[in-house]
Amino acid sequence: MQSERAILPPRFLRTKEAAQFLSLSARTLEKHRTYGTGPAYRKLGGRVVYAVDDLKAWADHGAVTSTSDPRGSVLPAKRHAAGQPPCIDRCTR
Repeated sequence: MQSERAILPPRFLRTKEAAQFLSLSARTLEKHRTYGTGPAYRKLGGRVVYAVDDLKAWADHGAVTSTSDPRGSVLPAKRHAAGQPPCIDRCTR
């Protein structure tokens, strides 16, 4: 019989696994973290981890239905102007 731990899906992913989940490079995800444009993360004992639900929610901010739709709200991993909110989760439009 399998233990309960083996049945549960992972709830938190390290940077490398989170980047793979989002089809990004680990370095791009690190840049998003630095500039405040990426998904929410947690520091656990000095380690950075991402909740799977937070990764999904962040990716969903970029969802559009056609090329004529306005660009999604996921910003590129770079510095942004002072007037532009760095993250849609922490700011309003």
